Amino acid sequence: MLLQRLTRSSRLPTPLFRCVSTQTPGPSEPLRRPNTNTASFGFQTVKEDEKESLVKNVFDSVASSYDLMNDASSLGVHRLWKDSFVSGLKPGKHGPMRCIDVAGGTGDIALRILDYAREKHYDRETTVDVADINAQMLKEGERRFKQTMYHNTPQVSFNVANAQSLPKERFADNSYDLYTIAFGIRNCTSIPSVLEEAYRVLKPGGTFACLEFSRVNNPLLATIYDQYSFSVIPLMGTILAGDRASYQYLVESIRRFPPQPEFAQMIRDAGFSTGPDVDGGAWSDQWGGIACVHKGVKL
Repeated sequence: MLLQRLTRSSRLPTPLFRCVSTQTPGPSEPLRRPNTNTASFGFQTVKEDEKESLVKNVFDSVASSYDLMNDASSLGVHRLWKDSFVSGLKPGKHGPMRCIDVAGGTGDIALRILDYAREKHYDRETTVDVADINAQMLKEGERRFKQTMYHNTPQVSFNVANAQSLPKERFADNSYDLYTIAFGIRNCTSIPSVLEEAYRVLKPGGTFACLEFSRVNNPLLATIYDQYSFSVIPLMGTILAGDRASYQYLVESIRRFPPQPEFAQMIRDAGFSTGPDVDGGAWSDQWGGIACVHKGVKL
C-alpha cells in the first residue's frame, strides 16, 4: 500500500498513522468514505486528522526536487500552464494589487505575478503573501527569491499557514484583491474549508483563481494519460528523486479531485460568482482537461 511505503521510507518519520481502508479503488472508481470523519489520501481512505500529517510527509520528501519532477513528469508543460494562469489574471493592469498565493511554497506563482505586474504594467507596488503549511517548501521559495530583485523587499513574504484556517491576525477579512492556489487544493483535507477561507480574506470584487489537475473527458486521451501517469511518473520519482511512493500519491490524488462541474459548484457554494458550467465559463481546460483553471469573484 502507498501509505505503508510512505511511512517506511527512510526520508520520512517513523509511522504514526494507520489506514482506515485497505481497499484500493481503480483510477475511475469513486472513493467510498465510511463516515464524515475520513478523507482521501491518494486511493487510500484515512482519518481526517491524519491526512494533514501524511501530506506534510510527502512534501517534506519532495521539496528539493519538486520542480525537477514537475519538469520531467509534464515535459516542462507545467511552466506553460502557470504562465498562462498568471497572464490570464493580468496582475497590475488596474493598479497595484494585494495578492495571496496559498500552497505556493516554492514561490513560482508569486514570482510570475510580480514579474508580470512589473514587466507588463511597470508596477513595483503589487505584493504577494505566500502561504504554505509546509516549511520545507517555503524554504525552497525563500532560497529562490534570494536570487531576484524582490528579495528583502515588501513585495513578497513567506508564511507558514494552513489554507483551511489562515490566522486572522495575519490574514485579515476583506484584505486581498487576488487569491491564487496552484496544484495545491487537492492536497487539502477539506476543500470547502479552503474555499471559505479564500472568500473570507478576499475583498468584495476580489478574484479567487485555482490551477489544478482535473478530469480528462476525451476517452482516448484519458487512457493515454492514465497509462503515462501510473507507469512513468512513479518510475521517474524513483530515478530522479529516489522516492516512488510520494509521486505515486501525487498521481493518485489527481484522480480523487472533483471533476470540473462539481468543483465549480463547490466554489459557488462558498459564496463566489462564476461563469456557466462549461469550458470557457466557470473553468478553462488546459490540454483537454489534464489541468484546469477555475475562477470565482467575491460579490
